[in-house]
This record gives sequence, structure tokens and C-alpha cells, in this order.
Amino acid sequence: MATTFSSSSSGRFAPLHFRDIVHDVLKQYKNDSESESESKAHRIFREQAGHQYKGFMSEIVDPSNGFSSTSAHEWANFGQGAPEVGDIPGAHPRPRTIKLAIDALEYAPSTGVQELREAVANLYNHTYRQDKESQYTYENVCIVPGGRAGLSRVAAVIGDVYCRRATRLQSYQIPDCTAYDQVLGAFKRVVPVPTTSAVSTYMFLVEGKTDRGLVPPLDAVAYGFEHENKHHTDVDQLRKNIRTQDLKVVLLSNLRNPTGQVIQGDELYELVRTSCEMNATLILDELYSWYIYLENEAEFGESVSSAAYIDDVNEDSIIIIDSLTKNWRLPGFRVCWVIAPKNVITALSQSGYFLGGGANHPLQLAAIPLLEPGYVHAEKVALQKHFKHKRDHVLTHLQRLRFKVAVLPDSTFYIWL
Repeated sequence: MATTFSSSSSGRFAPLHFRDIVHDVLKQYKNDSESESESKAHRIFREQAGHQYKGFMSEIVDPSNGFSSTSAHEWANFGQGAPEVGDIPGAHPRPRTIKLAIDALEYAPSTGVQELREAVANLYNHTYRQDKESQYTYENVCIVPGGRAGLSRVAAVIGDVYCRRATRLQSYQIPDCTAYDQVLGAFKRVVPVPTTSAVSTYMFLVEGKTDRGLVPPLDAVAYGFEHENKHHTDVDQLRKNIRTQDLKVVLLSNLRNPTGQVIQGDELYELVRTSCEMNATLILDELYSWYIYLENEAEFGESVSSAAYIDDVNEDSIIIIDSLTKNWRLPGFRVCWVIAPKNVITALSQSGYFLGGGANHPLQLAAIPLLEPGYVHAEKVALQKHFKHKRDHVLTHLQRLRFKVAVLPDSTFYIWL
């Protein structure tokens, strides 16, 4: 974004900080008495080319519309990303029965059943942190009813936990999961302000008390995305954005939804270290962490998580969100976890009481044996073989139909054309 200048009392022009621009967007375009769809900012956004309601395909698909795994052979679901939930070769039989103790009929704690929280912590320590002195415990885990619920709790408390200033800028790369815009936009103090860079991002300002600002030309906003870097996050550019735009929170999906790419190895290490060194909280949506398509089948069973690169689980401001939904192929369980420093989990517990309560108690108990490391490894291998075959099948037919895939997906179950 070009530097903006304002005339001072001396008649000379002084540069305005990016924060000043965003503050005035809030001041002139946000009206708390309006609904989101009626607000002037929303109408301006919808008037721009490419931002009209399409009417072709819903971003969110209601499962009651007729699609189910039993009728999947009859038609295709082009809406919400959901894995098939039935049996696949090499995987364990699908869970079909749950034995309930009387205690399971009670409310579950807002942070989740302790035994499940311990199982999550043990799985991450076993998979990613065997050589680390700092280990996760159940106090680093909060169980929530789904990924959006987890992100909602984080959005509700992130400013209170980490913010030491009146304002907080949040960024996420586009294209990315539609839930980010929907969930974060539900909070009155969070206003989306699109911007451009070598790594396209959305900026989010958590509203504070201020009267500063200048309105940017909203009709000048572009939404380009670089094919040259294979849809990966440019860590050097991210460092620049954090520094020049005063970002305090960065939200990314990894593995990348919907571009089908993965941040791993040195690239993921640099991303985590950038967050820690520049005091910017990093929120990583890792719901697709098993969906990696390796050419060498001997490597099947591997997965990716930022947990492998965190030094101190209670000091490094890294927040991980994952669930049974995609990797375990159990979206109906609505069991998700947020892994974070202890002080964040304490805050999530408090926000959970007014954001829908805890996750389903019986299904939390049913999830515990599904996180045993041996069980998990077998599921990873079966899933990666099965979905790699599905990816290759679709790519072959897209090629026959003369669709050009600029960047071949090496993860998730999306193909970005």
C-alpha cells in the first residue's frame, strides 16, 4: 500500500500510519446500530467486481439438503468441504456404538473432559515433541464443539489475553477458508479491511477507543494471488507486513485450504520463529494435517504441525486448532481442540460459557481411544493412500476436460483452478 500523507498545522505533509487509515474506516463506515448486511461498509464491499452474491453454490451446505455418504454415488457435493465418513481400505472400522456411564449424561466442562484433553496432549507430544523438554499437558488443551467454535472462542479472547494496546490488527491470507471471514465478522469489534501485498491478506482491526484515521480508496483494492510462489506464504513478506502494518495476530490454515499446498520443514520453522521473534500471535488451523500426498508410500503416516517447532508451549504465542472432523473423518462428532499456552486456555474456558458451552460429553468420551498413537498412525496411512488415489483420479479427468491446474495440490482434498 502506498504511503498516505496528511497536512499538519505547519502546512507540511506528515506520513500517516496504516493504523490511522483503518481507524477511519471504522469511524466512517461502521455503524453498530446496523446489521452487517445493511452496513455501508458491507454494501461498498458487495458493489466491487467479483464480490456480488453468486447464487450458484452455497458456501455452507446444510446436511439436511439430501447429501449423505449413503447417496454419494448419486451426486456430488460442491459445497462445504467434508470427507467421506464410511469405511475405507486399511482403516479401522467406523465407530458405530457408544457405551455411556451415568456421569456422561452430565454437562461436560467448558474446556472439555480431562481424559480427552490428556489424550490430545499425549498424541502431540508423541508425534511432534519427543525430543522437546517443554511438553503439552491437559492444561494446554481446550475441547470445543467444532472448528468454527474454536475459532470463535479464540476471536473472543485473543485481544484480552495478548493485547497490550488499544488496537489489534489481524491478518489472514486469501484465498483461504470461508469460515475465517464469517466467524471473525460475527464479532462487533472485528472489522475486515482488505489490503494487498505479495502475499494477499485480509486485515482485521479489533476495535479500540480512538479518533484517529483516514479513509483509503476502497475501490482501489485488488485481490491478486501469486502462482509463482505456489500459493505458499512468503515469510519475508509476512515479516515486513508485521513490522510495517503493526500486525499482532496472523491466522493461517496449514495444510492450505483451498489451494492444496502445505507449509512444512524449514518454511514452517521460519513461520513459527517469525511469530515468536516479532511478538505476533500465530493461529494455525491444522484441520487437514494428515492430508499429505507423498510420492514414496514408505513415508505414508507422516503429518505436519507447528507443534514440532515450538520451543516453550507456555511462552510461544502459537495457537493450534484441529479436530476429528477432517483427519478422523468424523464431522458428526463435533469434537475439536485448541492447543495453546495455559493462559489462553484459561481465557477460552471463560468465553466458552457464553459461546455455546462445551462439546458433547458422550462423544468426547468416545473420542479418547481414537487418539491412541498406534490407532492414529494406521488411520493416517489409510487416509493418505485413499485420498491420493482420489486426487490423482480427479486430476486425470480435469486434464482430459482441458482444465489447466496451475499448481498441483500436494495436500488437502481441494484443487485450486
